[in-house]
Amino acid sequence: MSRPQTTLALMMTEAGGLQHAVSFTQETIALDGENFSDCEFRKCRLIYSGGEPPVFDGCKFDHCDWRFEGPAGRTLEHLKVVWGAGAKPTVQALIKDITGAGGR
Repeated sequence: MSRPQTTLALMMTEAGGLQHAVSFTQETIALDGENFSDCEFRKCRLIYSGGEPPVFDGCKFDHCDWRFEGPAGRTLEHLKVVWGAGAKPTVQALIKDITGAGGR
């Protein structure tokens, strides 16, 4: 199923936030609190603003632009400051935790 080029934040919030087997192409999508199952994202702008993390189950991404705005963007800016202040190992440990490279 393919959708026309639109901003889907309001539509998805009203629909309850569950998208299954949907193909998104060149759309701007607010991710906070949303659930996606077996969806495809092509050349989309995906925006996370620091709310409830989205869920992606079996989704595919092709040339998407990931954006972090609001509190999410400020968190990334803070990590840059921490890195620049000499706490590089702290940020590296977080990255290892995120990627599972920390031996867990």
